[in-house]
Amino acid sequence: SPAGDSWGIFTFLCAALCNLPALPALNCSEELGAGQSIQQTYDLTRYLEHQLRTLAGTYLNYLGPPFNEPDFNPPRLARAERVPSATVDLDLWKGLTDNARLAANYRAYSRLLCYLRVLDGQVGMAELRHRLAHFCASLQGLVLSIGGVMSSLGYPLPASPAGPPAGPPDAPPAPNDFLKKMDDFWLLKELQTWLWRSAKDFNRLKKKVPPAVVTLRLEARGF
Repeated sequence: SPAGDSWGIFTFLCAALCNLPALPALNCSEELGAGQSIQQTYDLTRYLEHQLRTLAGTYLNYLGPPFNEPDFNPPRLARAERVPSATVDLDLWKGLTDNARLAANYRAYSRLLCYLRVLDGQVGMAELRHRLAHFCASLQGLVLSIGGVMSSLGYPLPASPAGPPAGPPDAPPAPNDFLKKMDDFWLLKELQTWLWRSAKDFNRLKKKVPPAVVTLRLEARGF
């Protein structure tokens, strides 16, 4: 019967597989390469862009008016200058070497992550704290991923900050509640711009460094 034939074929295959020599087997030739690391970093920047859109809306509502009003566009205050700015002329940015752009991204996200962790510790709403903590974990993943891309391309990591960012930045507290909210507003605004530009950076970079062809080979005796 057809069922009996199928079972017989299945039994034969199981027996054949059990009697094969030990297969260390489907081995990737060395590492996956810079191309895949760049693709994963690009995907992470796009994921963080999506995640930040939801988080920013929730956080600005938490801050209240005028910060959650769509036409609110305040001038940048001197206090906000300590937040890494992405407002560099695009032609100048594109003119930098890949190494310089990667290093700038690594330093900026390391610094921005420090600010976000401080923000997370100051929020009074439990659900918003949870969202901030989740975003911080994703952003730390991006810092490590950018470091991985730099290593795979043979670039040294920036000397500072060393390793995964941990401590809060050295900055005096805002003198009043409005200026504190303004700091938070600019932090989210700069994050959005950095992620938008980083996605473009990694999209260009992945076109320059395509994923390596992964060679699979059998290493069992007799093949």
